[in-house]
Amino acid sequence: MNENADKDTLHPPAVRELEVLLGYVFKNPKLLFQALTHRSFVNEHEGEDLRNNESLEFLGDAVLGFLISSRIFQQYPDLTEGDLSKIKAYLVSAANLVKLAEKIHLGDFVCLSRGEEKTGGRSKRAIVVDAYEAIIGAIYLDGGVEAVSEFMGRQVDEFLDGLDLKQLTYGDFKSALQEYLHDLGLPEPVYCVVDELGPDHRKTFVVQVLVEGEIIAGSSGRTKKEAQQSAARLALENLKSSRQLSVE
Repeated sequence: MNENADKDTLHPPAVRELEVLLGYVFKNPKLLFQALTHRSFVNEHEGEDLRNNESLEFLGDAVLGFLISSRIFQQYPDLTEGDLSKIKAYLVSAANLVKLAEKIHLGDFVCLSRGEEKTGGRSKRAIVVDAYEAIIGAIYLDGGVEAVSEFMGRQVDEFLDGLDLKQLTYGDFKSALQEYLHDLGLPEPVYCVVDELGPDHRKTFVVQVLVEGEIIAGSSGRTKKEAQQSAARLALENLKSSRQLSVE
């Protein structure tokens, strides 16, 4: 990456601010720049020898899966493989990763094209989650598995300590939502795939849950099933919250 590209991508004060939020200082800042560079920015700056974050995202996704698996195995050694898999699926889901990304205000630092910026790219879940996974890949390349393990520990240990294991390991959010609606005398929910983002080999599916034609919640996931389960969970939370408010 040339000098001008570095300046266009992220100014030094922003680098320092993000590194404070990450709790990690890069030895090779170019890895951080690449992790934050969306393909729309590269397309807009054609000829400047920029690289987008998709390859780092691919690596980060694999590193994330390994480290999360290791952490939950050590914390819950007596759980079955199936239960551990459900916890892992929750922790690496787009719905959870976007929360982790928001904790470090990652969307504020992503390098986007002017067009993507105008359409709210900084708050788009797929863009933010992809950048988060790319950051994991960049830290791994820059500091090794120990550095990225420490970063993930700061990010997910609080979540692990506060997990509702019964809900995660035994809960089927789609079934739970259907039963809840039945108790209220309402029809079954309808799940609609409203968007498919990313390349064919790494799609993100955006799903909405409708009840009697009204959108109750929306979420996304790497598979349609994951997106539906995530959306069902949010729909349950929204319905229970609104019902509690109406009672009060």
